[in-house]
Amino acid sequence: MNTLSYKTISATKESADKQWLLVDAEGEVLGRLASKVANLLRGKHKTCFTPHADCGDYVIVINAEKVRLTGKKMTAKQYVHHTGYPGGQRSRTPRQLLVSRPNAIVEEAVRGMLPKNILGSALFRNLHVVVGPEHDHEAQKPKTIKINEIK
Repeated sequence: MNTLSYKTISATKESADKQWLLVDAEGEVLGRLASKVANLLRGKHKTCFTPHADCGDYVIVINAEKVRLTGKKMTAKQYVHHTGYPGGQRSRTPRQLLVSRPNAIVEEAVRGMLPKNILGSALFRNLHVVVGPEHDHEAQKPKTIKINEIK
């Protein structure tokens, strides 16, 4: 029996075939969108998925301000951060965050679904969230993906 045919191929950062993907967030539910984008960033949709390597794709999310939140999350959900000073805990609702930084809602949802380590930080740098339909990555010729067709 030929045992060479059973070698497991482990993808590296250099050997990964990374593509640019474009996702439209208009009318999409935030959590469902974020989980699918996190899988694309991680590379779990590829046959050469390796858990310890950055083998995912670059993802551009457009129309971030038109994402949907279900239920009462628009007013009841809280985004909490600390300034680093005593008594510096601040919190904002998604409605308040949409006014100042609409892309932050999508970024925080995707960041929460990535690994909490150095690999997760590297994967997050492959995400580009844009307010509105225009983006700066036309030179990379991103492939448009319908988020509902991804399993």
